[in-house]
Amino acid sequence: MTRVVATPHGFHHGDALQVLRRLPDDIVHVGVTSPPYNKQEKHKGWLVDKVMYDAHTDAAPEGEYQAGQVEVLDEVFRVTRPGGSFFYNHKVRWVKGEMLHPLDWLRETRWTIRQEIIWDRAIAANIRGWRFWQVEERIYWLIKPRDGNRIGRELRSADAKLTSIWRGVPDGKNPHPAPFPLWLPARAIVATAPAEGGVVLDPYVGSGTTAVAARLLGCRFIGIDVSREYLETAKARLENAESERPALDKELALHRIETTFAERKREKMFVGKHRGNSDDTPDDTAANTAAAKHQAAALALDL
Repeated sequence: MTRVVATPHGFHHGDALQVLRRLPDDIVHVGVTSPPYNKQEKHKGWLVDKVMYDAHTDAAPEGEYQAGQVEVLDEVFRVTRPGGSFFYNHKVRWVKGEMLHPLDWLRETRWTIRQEIIWDRAIAANIRGWRFWQVEERIYWLIKPRDGNRIGRELRSADAKLTSIWRGVPDGKNPHPAPFPLWLPARAIVATAPAEGGVVLDPYVGSGTTAVAARLLGCRFIGIDVSREYLETAKARLENAESERPALDKELALHRIETTFAERKREKMFVGKHRGNSDDTPDDTAANTAAAKHQAAALALDL
């Protein structure tokens, strides 16, 4: 199989699986994506007819869809560095009363599922009364173990305190049919990418939200999409990325702690039942500077 030699930063037009197969091994630090959900387009609720993609029909046989997602996810695993992360946004669906859960196929991949995060979107796509209105989606934090370590590194307190429930509405001003807001990929990148910058992947990049977050945080990116129209939108948006910095700054302000673990311990304040320091515990003193390092990398990075 022929693969590119150099790391192909930037946007790529084509089928996600085919483009991924041309990428080298172990080049990505963190990925964030939201694939088409196979909603069967016009048959699943009053809003679904508005979720129509350019250059993609979201109505595959379910078994074929899930098998395709496993293939894409395994290729993402291959191109991700050991110790790297991938944040996979999806949702629970129902077909004729049968629940289709993302874990059904995620467990068939090579990834270790580190956490299931709830995205409380605060709006429902279907307001019929067959079930309580579904206002949440799921974000799966997947990791590629390093040296057999399936637990991974501990998060900084400034990131972990944001909890496993992420609240915020989708980007209503974005013309893409299923956009997530800028803060979502930014949160994942800040928490898991190297503070000095890294390589961020989105195999379904759409309107470029992940690419914009990566650019503003000083990371290189690889963005793939089958739609030329969406890629043109993403490129134009990236050229004007600085206009979105206020939204990023609002997210970065959340990644702060008033007092570090070391300061609380020194002042004999409560630090929890576990008072020892282990080698893999993150330095809380550095937690408040991580976002600043990302911003410094953005200024220094030659993209």
